[in-house]
Amino acid sequence: MIDARTVTKRYARLRAVDDVSFRVEPGQAVALWGSNGAGKTTLIRCLLGVIRFRGMIEVGGVHVRRRGKRARANIGYVPQELAFHDDMRVAAAMAFFASLRSVNHDRCVLLLDRVGLAGQDRKRVRDLSGGMKQRLALAVAMLPDPPIIVLDEPTSNLDAGGRDEVVSALRDLKAEGKTIVFASHRPDEVLALGDRVLVMERGRLERDTTPQELWSSAADIRTMRLHVRAETEADAARLLRQGGHAVNHNGHGLCVSVARDQKAAPFRLLANADIHVRDFEFLEDVEWRGATP
Repeated sequence: MIDARTVTKRYARLRAVDDVSFRVEPGQAVALWGSNGAGKTTLIRCLLGVIRFRGMIEVGGVHVRRRGKRARANIGYVPQELAFHDDMRVAAAMAFFASLRSVNHDRCVLLLDRVGLAGQDRKRVRDLSGGMKQRLALAVAMLPDPPIIVLDEPTSNLDAGGRDEVVSALRDLKAEGKTIVFASHRPDEVLALGDRVLVMERGRLERDTTPQELWSSAADIRTMRLHVRAETEADAARLLRQGGHAVNHNGHGLCVSVARDQKAAPFRLLANADIHVRDFEFLEDVEWRGATP
């Protein structure tokens, strides 16, 4: 379904994507895993054919660089930052995008029901929760019924309830045979959806593995609370998120979800930024996937 060979994208001297090759078979769900700056979003843009790159990508047998518009017809894309007009009503937003894609408006009603937004068509976009907005974006991506869904951090700005809603909708699409490629830094998301994980670091594909090889289960994730000086909490939370950690910053320390074999990673990140950890504790009774990215 997707065949990428020696894909390279440079920005001046920086290789944002560096000689990456992989295949995605029909019906697979493949996660792009890595910290901020690892190259996940740039690789997605190459896959969509919206930026120039070296190498070759074929989507459904269509060469992305030579026939970009035709290749993109096979893809439904959900970006990290949504671009809806807040004053629009849900039905009007769907109708607008349906017109752009030359899709029968009857499909709008079907898709809203499919993503769990039946009965919300008169609601304004600004009144939707984060999870509802992301499901609306998924419905828009599904308008032309593409065989491939590509998502860039689909739950990064959502609370636990919103994340569950989106992951559930994606699992349904996967069960229907859709091919899914998604960037993520949340182990729970990858475990719930992924068949494979492409681990990226500094633009390179370091490992092609499975979620179970990275984390056998949610039990492999620990949540710790870090205590830093109040004036450095916001900076510490930002650095930890940039490092790929899920963080809950609620004014009572920083709750950080980490793999069991990477418990020292948050301390190294903060030490490199001269942020002192005054104390820490492991939280045995906190469900790790409740941390907000």
